[in-house]
Amino acid sequence: MIDDPLALFRTWFDKACAAGIAKPNAMTLATVGADDRPTARVVLLSSYDARGFVFHTNYESRKGEDIARHPWAALLFWWDPLGCQVRLEGRVEMTAAADSDRYFAARLRGSQIGAWASDQSRVIESRAALEERVRELERRYAGRPVPRPPHWGGYRVIPEVYEFWEDRENRLHERVRYERVPDGGWRSLRLAP
Repeated sequence: MIDDPLALFRTWFDKACAAGIAKPNAMTLATVGADDRPTARVVLLSSYDARGFVFHTNYESRKGEDIARHPWAALLFWWDPLGCQVRLEGRVEMTAAADSDRYFAARLRGSQIGAWASDQSRVIESRAALEERVRELERRYAGRPVPRPPHWGGYRVIPEVYEFWEDRENRLHERVRYERVPDGGWRSLRLAP
């Protein structure tokens, strides 16, 4: 077994990218709501490194509210053509504002306008009202850069646990779990399928 789960993730992620999967960075994000019930949705991985796994969203969305109350989350990557998945569990923190600014500046202009236009997770009057809000913002920012909204930015999931799962014959799947140990290293455990 590989000692470093991040290195193993990188290998698997690179294989998923090379396999031509449309969105290899799509991951299920699970949080816990105010009612202490789990909730999940698909978000896109923006980046990852030794510090953790980053995604960006509206801080005032349902997921943002969940994270503010319970700053822990689980992530799941499922790459069907490869027959493998990776699960992560860990603490969540906001990324630095400068990091969010850089990422926002690199987004397509339409996505920048959309971040301002959408009160994500809130009830809206109609699709037409949303589209009018987009037109209004396009006029407001015509000919100039769109600044990052203060309610939008990155979150970093800092893994405490990784689990790697590979499909095998007769449902005797390969499962390896990595748990962070007090010195910052990792302990690996082989799990029954």
